This record gives sequence, structure tokens and C-alpha cells, in this order.
Amino acid sequence: MRTTVRLRFALLFGVMSLLIGALLLAVVLLVVRQGLQAPDLGPAVLLTDDGRYVPMDRRLVQHEGARVVGYLRDTMRNARDWGALALLGTTVIASGAGWWAAGWALRPARKVTSAARRVAQSHDLTERIGYDGPDDEIKEVADIFDLMLGRLARVLDGQRRFIANASHELRTPLAVNRTLVEVAIRGPGAATEVRRLGESLLLVNARHQRLIDGLLALAEGEQAILDRSPFDLADVVEHVAGQAATEAGERGVTVHSVPECAPTTGDPALVERLVQNLVENAIRHNLPDGEAWVTSQRCGDMVELVVANTGPAVPPYEIEAIFQPFRRLHGDRLDSERGSGLGLSIVRAIAVAHGGTVAARPRDQGGLTVTVRLPYEAW
Repeated sequence: MRTTVRLRFALLFGVMSLLIGALLLAVVLLVVRQGLQAPDLGPAVLLTDDGRYVPMDRRLVQHEGARVVGYLRDTMRNARDWGALALLGTTVIASGAGWWAAGWALRPARKVTSAARRVAQSHDLTERIGYDGPDDEIKEVADIFDLMLGRLARVLDGQRRFIANASHELRTPLAVNRTLVEVAIRGPGAATEVRRLGESLLLVNARHQRLIDGLLALAEGEQAILDRSPFDLADVVEHVAGQAATEAGERGVTVHSVPECAPTTGDPALVERLVQNLVENAIRHNLPDGEAWVTSQRCGDMVELVVANTGPAVPPYEIEAIFQPFRRLHGDRLDSERGSGLGLSIVRAIAVAHGGTVAARPRDQGGLTVTVRLPYEAW
């Protein structure tokens, strides 16, 4: 059972009332017991009018004493029983009063909690709690929370502007360089050495372009997803598998795509990048004539994407390393054609931004199985 503050407050009222009432009842019973002690009946004789002492009937004395003792015992029992009932009643009343008082005192806190939950679920940092109650501790907490939301909104807005500006400032020079090199090497008077140098520069340019795209995707993936739209993960899987068919054929890898209905919400472009990175990794980190499997399905309140491939054996202790930026298995060079070492880092960032998880495990036959779980959203 969840022990809320209100429940603890009510139990505290009840326990305190029970202890104080029990102490008062014990004191009252002790006083009554001392005040109702049986009187001393004296000797078993009777003084007559003429001054003589006449012996009393012993049976009469015993009978009267028993009546007095019984009366005192009944009085104490009634006082104890009725006192216990009164104590129980006051305990129940005190607990109810504590429950009501706690609810009344915590009503502003519930409003603040409800507003904070609404802001957290909507992912809209422009919303505020806006508590307008009395100037007390609850209002202080609400104002501090609003101040924190304002700062977070400014930071995220600055990061988005930086990503947009960096995307433009970094991609434009690379595009200009690529155009100039292509014009130079394709001219009619270009020498053989110039053509070879230009082709090398184009490869370096493409490498830098992939690296910049990966860094920008990683930065975008780490942002909270504010604009969510419904889509089916199966459509994304089918689309990415179709795009990767050409590269898979060139590398001799057979891709088995089994997309099943898996509705969710989020940024479809980012999720497409997630699936694309996983499928590209499955193709590029594979064996000649290898295989790769891409499936999507619903699993309870989550949707699941599973990408598996054949390939070299992967040590279990290196699983976590492949999710770190610029980390590769087996000491592969980062400038190889296999990528920039950001693929799985981007996958994890996008999955977390959508409220999901990603996990990888080695296959017994070699290769890797990566499982991405995202929240299921019916639409």
C-alpha cells in the first residue's frame, strides 16, 4: 500500500489521540479505584440503645461486604468498558480529522503536482505552474519550479539555434568544396595526378560530411521530442530496408525484413535515422554472404524493433563500449568506410528522447542483436 503524506498524517493523529486518551483513561480509572475502596465494616458487633454490645450475625456481615465489593467491581468494569469505547471513538474521529486536515493542507501541493505532471507529459517547457495561492512554502516551491522551467526553456532554445546554425555553417563550406573539386577533376585539361588528388579530397569531404551529420543527429536526438506525430514503426522498417537493399547487394548480405504493425508517436525522421543506423551497421559489420534480420512488433505497452546480423563474435564486455561516441569494436579505424563511430550513440540518444530503451547482446553464432523498445501509442 502506498503510504502517502495524507495517510501518514491521519495515522499520526490517530496514534497520538490513542496514546493520550489511554493515558487519561488510566489516570481516571486509578482515581476512581482509590476513591471507591470498600469501607471498613468494623467488628462484627452491634451497639444497642442501652449501651450494650450485642454480637451480629456473621452471615449478615459477609453478605453486606460481598454486596459492596460487587458494586465496586461492577463500577470499575463499567468505567473501563465505556472509557475504552469512548477512547476508540475519539481515535476514529481524530484519524478522520487528521485525514481531512491533511487533505486541506496538501490541496495546494496537489495542484502544483498536477501542473508539474502536465508540463512533464506535454514536453512543453513554455507552460508554467502559475500558482496564485498564499505566500507560503507551497508557493515558494511552485515559483522555483517555474523559474527552473524558464531556464531550461532558454537553454534548449539556445541549443536548437546552435544546431541549426552549426548545420548551415558546417555543411555549406563542405558543399562548396565538393563542387569546386568536382569541377576541377572533371575539366577537360585536368591531369591524372589532379584527378587522383581530387578523388581523395572527395572521399575526405564525404567522410567529414558523414561526421558532421552524425554529430548533428546526435545533438538533435538528445533533445526532448516536443512535436510528436503518430506513425507505424513497420512503415519505417519497410522503407529503410528498401533503401538499404542496394548496399546489401553490393556487400553480398541478405536482409530479411519482417515488419509487423507497431504504432507509436514521436519524430518519424529521427526514428528513421535510428532504424537506418541499425540496418547500416548490420550490413557493414557483417561477413561475406552474411545475413541480417529486421523485425518490428508490438509487445504489450511497448513496440519493439529488433535488428540482428551475422558477423564476427562480439565479446560481452564490449557491448557497452559500442554505444559510446567514436568507439568501435576490435580497434577498427574511425576513418574506414564503415562509418564514424556515432551510429549506435545516435540510436541510444534517439531512443531515450522518445522515452524508450536500447539494448544489445551477442549472438551465439556471431554478430549482434540490438533491441529498441519505444512506447506503444494507439491512434
